[in-house]
Amino acid sequence: MNRDLMEVTIPQLEELYSSHKYTVTDVVRWYITRIAKYNGIYRAVQNLDVYGALATAAREDREAAEGGSSFSRGPMWGVPIVLKANTSVKGLVTTDGWQGYLIPGHELVAPKDATIVAKLRAAGAVILGQTNMPDFAASDTNRSTAYGRTGNAYDVRFSPGGSSGGTVTAITSNFAVLGNGTDTGNSIRMPAATSSVVGVFPTRGLVSIGGIAPLDWLLDNTGPIARTVTDAVIALDVMAGEDPMDPRTEGSAAKAQPGPYTKYLRADALKGKRFGVPAFILQGAGVPFQGVPPTESASQASADIAAARVPLRPETSDAFLKAIEGLRAAGATVIFDDSILPISFAETVAHVSTMSYVRAGTEKFLAEYGPAQYHSVEEYEKAVGSLLPHTIIGGVDGAAGNDRHYVVQRGFENDPQAEPNVLIPQRKALDAYNEALERLHLDGLVYPAAQMPPPDETMPQNGHISDGPHSDTSWVNMIGVPAVVVPGGFYADGLPFGLELSARPWRDGDLLGWAYAYEQITHHRRPPVLVEQGLLPNAR
Repeated sequence: MNRDLMEVTIPQLEELYSSHKYTVTDVVRWYITRIAKYNGIYRAVQNLDVYGALATAAREDREAAEGGSSFSRGPMWGVPIVLKANTSVKGLVTTDGWQGYLIPGHELVAPKDATIVAKLRAAGAVILGQTNMPDFAASDTNRSTAYGRTGNAYDVRFSPGGSSGGTVTAITSNFAVLGNGTDTGNSIRMPAATSSVVGVFPTRGLVSIGGIAPLDWLLDNTGPIARTVTDAVIALDVMAGEDPMDPRTEGSAAKAQPGPYTKYLRADALKGKRFGVPAFILQGAGVPFQGVPPTESASQASADIAAARVPLRPETSDAFLKAIEGLRAAGATVIFDDSILPISFAETVAHVSTMSYVRAGTEKFLAEYGPAQYHSVEEYEKAVGSLLPHTIIGGVDGAAGNDRHYVVQRGFENDPQAEPNVLIPQRKALDAYNEALERLHLDGLVYPAAQMPPPDETMPQNGHISDGPHSDTSWVNMIGVPAVVVPGGFYADGLPFGLELSARPWRDGDLLGWAYAYEQITHHRRPPVLVEQGLLPNAR
């Protein structure tokens, strides 16, 4: 089983089931055993649902036996998966990484599945459990008050990135076939880069975020994380679709490229394509998280933008230049030009300010997915006796060192300030993005998924405890275009480098085809060698 299941793909697993070599129960038990062996060191899986996973496996085995030769399997039948701990799974606690949702007697037990969870179940996936994440997904590393620290599978001392670090460590370690991540500023893509896996950020609105505890619902997205592009695309085909729980998905079927997305996976998909390298990323011009509020003074806005600067490390620049040779080998052209999204683009994006609407997302989530005790911010306070943190209800959290001034919380749909706060600068930024593609006849953009290698978390970085690797990629969330990270090679110390590609809105099929072609010509991924004892007790 170790030989057959290590690095197994969905198509390979289907063959094993079709040939009756293994039952679903056999496969699920193998993954449970592997998690039990290594999770104490890497701490990727926060909640292993042994009972639920084995019950699902037994049911699927029974249905297959009863169906005989006429039995029809779903696209993810018998595929063991994990889900990020902010994604509602009926009957399990949605910790969102935070100890406050684990208070005995007040746990946030999900009353129903998130939209994508229901879709994955219907397709036959077996949910093994929930992956660790930082509190509210609000960090570039993976420390959680609910469960501690997740380590990088390639070296447990190093960061796997955040906030989907639990999922990427689980998937690259073969704790599951695939999982989901969420991404508000880089949180699928940057962690995928640290761990030699594929991370998909779909066009915002292609996949519903209904039932996922929000950090900032105007920027949040969810997508699959897998070891191969094919597996990620199979999952995306299942996850995509309109959902009344997420208004941004309305009309997506008409705007998106027709599925299934697997039909775009061609080894020659990069031939003749042209990609530009964004100048502002090479120059380290970052974007403040959640943007700059219009009410800020010019001096404070400038300070925020300056503080968001994340220079590109020399070793990352070298890894990037090596990685794009794979694009060229597959027949693509890569263009470097200072006019491709210069620093002025980052400044335009920075004025997409979503900070005023955070509380509305939390209120909507609790109303639909809160436990019986609380379905609003006020009801949580009454039931538990303490406030929810400012991170998810707005305001300033002085304990976290956040000195940005208080922003009044509003409802988005009826707020006359929504246009100047969000929609106008968002349109300007998207127009600038599309103009660069049109002017230089580019199919998409290519750039490093992080500005630096994963840092060592056993020692201070720049004079303080590591807060993870950082990226200059939150602009993708601000304008909602699709992006994907693929394994792009390794640094000299053996830690992975990830290459990110972006495309025009709703061209997800093309984008995934490029990722597949790159994967097929480079074959950069190699699995980590896990240890049973680590330098950090329980990887905390």
